Parts: sequence; C-alpha cells; structure tokens
Amino acid sequence: MKIALAHFRVGETDGVSLEMEKWKLAFETMGHEVVFLAGSEGQTEAYVIDELHYMHPLNNKFVYNAYERLVDYDDEQAFESDMLRFAESIEKKLIAFIKNEKIDVVIPNNILSLGWGLPAAVAFSNAAKKTNIKYLCHHHDFYWEREKYSKPTCAFISEWLTTYFPPLLENVNHVVINKIAKGELEKRRGIASTVVPNVFDFDADTWQVDEYNKDMRESLGLQEDDIVILQATRITERKAIELGIDVVSVIQMQLKEMIGKSLYNGKTISPETNVVYVLAGLPESSPRYLELLKKKAEDLGVEIRFVNERVDHSRHLENQQKIYSLWDAYVIADLITYPSILEGWGNQLLEGVFAKKPVVIYEYPVYQTDIADRGFTFTSLGGSHTVSQDGLVEVSTDLVEQAGIEAAKVLTDTMLYQTITEHNFKLGKKYYSYNSLQHYLSDVLKPLYV
Repeated sequence: MKIALAHFRVGETDGVSLEMEKWKLAFETMGHEVVFLAGSEGQTEAYVIDELHYMHPLNNKFVYNAYERLVDYDDEQAFESDMLRFAESIEKKLIAFIKNEKIDVVIPNNILSLGWGLPAAVAFSNAAKKTNIKYLCHHHDFYWEREKYSKPTCAFISEWLTTYFPPLLENVNHVVINKIAKGELEKRRGIASTVVPNVFDFDADTWQVDEYNKDMRESLGLQEDDIVILQATRITERKAIELGIDVVSVIQMQLKEMIGKSLYNGKTISPETNVVYVLAGLPESSPRYLELLKKKAEDLGVEIRFVNERVDHSRHLENQQKIYSLWDAYVIADLITYPSILEGWGNQLLEGVFAKKPVVIYEYPVYQTDIADRGFTFTSLGGSHTVSQDGLVEVSTDLVEQAGIEAAKVLTDTMLYQTITEHNFKLGKKYYSYNSLQHYLSDVLKPLYV
C-alpha cells in the first residue's frame, strides 16, 4: 500500500515528528511505500500544504480567536466563515494529493485530536467523506488534555471539537498511544481505538563520540570536565523544567562535597568541576515561562544553557557553523532529566534509555499506567505536585533532595551507573523496539485491507 503520514510539521525534533519517522521506517520495512504530508518539511522531504504549517499566521489568528478572545471578527458567523474558507483550501489540496499520489491510507497525526488546527480537522474530515479513503488516525494528544482548549469563545468551536476531534466515520480507524487516552476516547465519544506505544530503534548503533560531535562541548562553551545534565524536550510549561533545575541544584551541592572522588567515567571531581543544565529543545513556551526558568536557575546558582540554535533534527552546516543532531546532545550528557507532568507517552524517556544514561523523572500519569510496571530503574520525583503562585510546578523538598542525592550517587559510582543503564536498555529493547512496532502496525492495518 501507499501510505501518507500527515502532520502540521515533519523533520523536526518534536515528539510527533520523531515518531512519524519511526512509523515510516517500520512501514517501509514491511514493504509499504510511505510519503510525508505536512505544512513544513524541516530536515526531511514532504509534500507540503502551506496552510497546514504549525505556525501559519492565519491559523495563529484562528487559535487566538477560538480559545482566548474573539477580537478579529464582528461576530461568530464571520469567524466561522473565514475558517471554512481556509478549510476548503486545505481540503482541495488534500484531495488532489490523495488522487494524484494514489494514496491508499492517510494517517493524520494529531490533526484530528489536538484542536490546534480547526480548519485542518474540517478539511481532513471532509476529504475522508468525499474520497472514502481509509484513515488511520494516530492520536498523540487530545484537546481535552490541554487547558488551552478548555474554554472556547464560540458555541460553534465547541461543536467542532466534539465533531471533528476525532470524527466518527466508517472509513476512519483510530490509534492512541496510551491506556488513559483509549479509555477517555471510548467514554467521551464512544470510539474504539488501539494502543500503540511509542518506540525506539534499539537495534541501531549506539550514539558515540565521533569526528563530527567530538567538538560539541567546546562549541557550546562547555568544559571537558563539566558534568552535563540534559533536558532534551521542547521547552513548554508542561515539561516542568523547573523541577529539573531543583534537582540539578541538589546534585551540584552534593558533588561539591565530593571533591577528589571519581565520577562514573573515571574523571575526578575538582573545585573547577561545573554542573551545567543544557536545554536542547525548541522553545515553545510563553516568554514569561522562559524568564521564570532563568530566574529560578540564577536564584539557585544553576548554570543553564539554551542550545536549541545549535541542535536540530539532523546534522548540517548553517552559516558555516556546525548544527548538531539531538542524538549528539545525548552523547555529551552525563544524566537526563524528564520532569514532565503531562505526556502522551514519552519519546525523550526512551531516548535516554537508548543512550544508556540515567534518568530523573516525574511520574506523570501515563508513566504510571503504561510504563511503571515494566521494571525500569529511574530516579523519581514522585507523582504528585502543586503549582506555585507564579505558575511553576513544585514537588516536596524531601523528594527533590532525595532525587538529587540519588542522582549524585549514580554519577559517582561506575558499577551502579552501568548496571542501571544496561538494565533499562534491555527492557527498552524488549518492550519498545522497532520490531515490536511492526507487530503493532501489522495488527492495526489488517482492518484496512477489508
């Protein structure tokens, strides 16, 4: 079959783009032809419909008027008419793409679940009805999981959300990425779905220092003996990076008391040893959140580096300057933080496992329902939090202290470091490999052959 994987963007470092790359490889290994359809192609090739762009200026206007304030239109009818015109443009291009490329199956990723692209959802639903082509909707996130989409400004927006996100059509099947989403979709819409977890290529060559990335630390202004703690996710409020700053602060204090002791890699902790918190992901938060992170780091004496301008989906040169891949960031890291309070699944968690790095986590709900019973060994910040007056996530001081002490112990014990990371790698390969993904996808494709 010829399969089109569709999203607002591809070829970037966000979780959905990365997961689409894995599905593409799995489908191709199974003998299918796969193409990408998106609003931008990033560092890969895709058929582009400009109106699908994640940050299309008109869609940004639609989102603001739909969920914040209706300010750009005289009334709801004018707003709806404008979005329907935009949807019609997407629909025409989508149908032309399906026919011209002789697509057998369209797999929309988040387009029919998240609520970000309202006209896109209308367009994809209409195209499904008019072409009767098979859809396999891959829902990573749902609008009801996000505060942003909880207070529509217009009655028709609420109606669209309950009609198109996702649509209930005979030729449309559904895949979710966790048990919580499966239950909610059934309860809210009466729609059955199949759980396909996120995966990683555990049979690939492990990431190592090589000719390209051997200068990455120096290029980012890091010293060779610095202890690098990596936050690889995008920078958004729900990633709760402030918890990472808390833990790094404790690790830093612990290591200052261990001068002269060896690290897991044989290096000796000296008075000049710095702990640096490196943030490699796309900044997609409010400016205020970024400022709060910077202030918190400054107040706690944590050196924080935002390096996204030097990290991308894949290696390349830009203005005569090396751009490193996200995988290179893992190579230079000594430990990973993953303090998200809300995740559809957890791509960067698997990446940390594959990279054979110890991981500090917050036990977000999906971790508790879908992952915890697999037996991984992570340093935990627990699964309960509060939010401070300034909007930052907090867990108990005792948990932060305990996590920091445990992480420092792992960083200074070679045997413990290797035992934990090898144990986690084996479990990751057992449950979340590409081989397991092919089995999942083979099962979800079967109904589409009928």
